[in-house]
Amino acid sequence: MSTPGDQRDPLRRYLSAWIGFSAGGQFSQVLAVAILLYALGIHTVRALVDWPGSIGILATLVALAALSLFGARHRIEWHGILPLSLIALFGYTTASVFWSQYTWVSIGGVMYALSFAFLGMYLALGRDLVQVIRATGDALRILLTVSFSLEIFSGLLIDQPITFLGIQGNLAAGGPIQGVGGTRNFLGFLAALGLVTFAVEWFTRSITQGIAIASGIVALLCLVFASSPVTSIAVLVLVVAAIALRALRRAPAERKPILQGVLLALCIVGGGLAWFTRDRLLVAIGATGDLRVRLELWTTIRLFITQHPITGWGFTGPWQTNVFPFSEITVDGRPSETGLGAFFDTWFQIGVIGLLILLAAGALAFFRSWLTASDHPIVAYVWPALVLLLIAVTASAESYLLAESNLMLFVAIATISARKRSWRLRLPHFDRPTSDLPTAG
Repeated sequence: MSTPGDQRDPLRRYLSAWIGFSAGGQFSQVLAVAILLYALGIHTVRALVDWPGSIGILATLVALAALSLFGARHRIEWHGILPLSLIALFGYTTASVFWSQYTWVSIGGVMYALSFAFLGMYLALGRDLVQVIRATGDALRILLTVSFSLEIFSGLLIDQPITFLGIQGNLAAGGPIQGVGGTRNFLGFLAALGLVTFAVEWFTRSITQGIAIASGIVALLCLVFASSPVTSIAVLVLVVAAIALRALRRAPAERKPILQGVLLALCIVGGGLAWFTRDRLLVAIGATGDLRVRLELWTTIRLFITQHPITGWGFTGPWQTNVFPFSEITVDGRPSETGLGAFFDTWFQIGVIGLLILLAAGALAFFRSWLTASDHPIVAYVWPALVLLLIAVTASAESYLLAESNLMLFVAIATISARKRSWRLRLPHFDRPTSDLPTAG
């Protein structure tokens, strides 16, 4: 006759084996690629399976990521790893539920944001930087190839839009194209992210020359035919930043502080010149129409901001157009689905306090990643700084930072950057007590 202990042992062994498998390198890398595919291609996911299916996929990925982290818990250095700026940002965002004008919507928005933040934490903790870059590259190769293939099918073969995916079939006319991004600006963002990622993959010898060239060509084609004014500015900034980082990495250590100061001065002067010549610049990149729409939208948003300027209306992340006041904010007679700018959108949702916390968290993450990129001998550390810069420039004209893929990448990079520069790493800490829980094996 079997005892209860005998009956539990097979279950315990099965659980231990599954946890060990989930913490393994192959499973973790496949999961990382799946997470990035889902987050970066979420527009197409929702078009195919709608919101309930998308939420189901998100919950599954969160559960698998949690299981994988649990299995690898003894291999992860937890001390001082989570930036206090991120804790403050998500703590304040969660607290906005208590003064929200739409409490249940805010609860759902906070849970949605925390889910993507957790996936970002998984990428930062469960994978090293080179593995994160490789997973991002694999996901982007799939998304950009599918995007351009769909555009060829829609614009050249059948000459019809694919309405449910948001693809207008404009490839034969030279663009703009939307691909799996749903809009030209997000496809442009994916293409720019792809160019940065593929270049770093090549420099770290993570991929062969043939794959690097093919990936770069697809990304360039998507970038050119997307005709995104926002991405055009972002790419220009990225090129300047890449040249600056190359100079800094080659400079002797004693000259780097001087060069950093010179670069800061040049950035201030360049920003001033760009501001004073903004009209010509916007005409040159074809952004005057987009700017008019944004200015009209931001004017409307500011009218609502003045009612709750300090704490905001309450966090939602993606806008819920059937809820007041989002239902009253329109573009061309239709409710807008986004604030078309992360900074105005943040001010609107969680007030000036939340905006200042976000700016502080972003500035700290960029400062850490830039200094690491300037000093670290491994070229992979250039990737976090350039990606954060891409996210920041894009955030000036799109609200991607408040939800989904950009939020996930922001959390991942802020956490990765804290590994090298967090002041808490210098604090004394004690060894973790041993545990009798099953470990990865």
